[in-house]
Amino acid sequence: MKRELGVMMLLSAVLLTGCGSESATVIQGSGESTSKQVTTQPEQDIDVKGIGASQNEKVKLYATTDGLRMDINGIEEDFDWKFPGDTGTNPQVNYTDLTGDGKEEAIIIIQTGKGTGLNNYDIHVVNAEDFSEIKVQNYEDIVADQIDSHVAKNGDGTLAITVKTQGKEYNFNFDYDPAPDYKQEELAFGGVVIYTLENQKIKLNLSGSVGISPEYVCDFNITYKYDSAKNEFVADQIEVKPIEI
Repeated sequence: MKRELGVMMLLSAVLLTGCGSESATVIQGSGESTSKQVTTQPEQDIDVKGIGASQNEKVKLYATTDGLRMDINGIEEDFDWKFPGDTGTNPQVNYTDLTGDGKEEAIIIIQTGKGTGLNNYDIHVVNAEDFSEIKVQNYEDIVADQIDSHVAKNGDGTLAITVKTQGKEYNFNFDYDPAPDYKQEELAFGGVVIYTLENQKIKLNLSGSVGISPEYVCDFNITYKYDSAKNEFVADQIEVKPIEI
């Protein structure tokens, strides 16, 4: 009787051990499935969206939840550049040598504002080797350092505009005064700031305005050059053209 009881207890232990092992296998399998799901679809990559690429596909640009991500030859870096996404214009992505050192840079031109009397762009030039950004002189510094303007009201309701830049003086009349009660002694800037890339040169179309609305009276066509001592793109040539209405 004791021998039979011992056999039954041993058999029960074996059965319980088998059940426990099978249960552990099921739990482990479920854990592996959950782990694979997280790995193949990382949460941080869900909202990444391609928004531009260079012609040779060596530079690619993506929008993320926190800014923009650039891929140069398979290496990625995140930037906190401003990208509204609601202007209807995707960034322009280029890959060419602007510094003259025989190595390409990534050039990104982004439309940041669009509306009635408003057309704004930003430009970013990035070293392809270390993703460092090369400064491009902004229009505020160009106006402060190289452009002197004066606005005077004529007796016939027109405006007399004088612009001095790079040793040249431009004088012209604007056909009407859009704000007779508004005192303005110099041109205003910032409504139209358009960067382009032409023949491996950065160019800027900057418009000067009068009035409150504003009313644009002349364009400044600015060509940049690379200053290796400053490691910066600076204004080189400035051409002034009155706007005819």
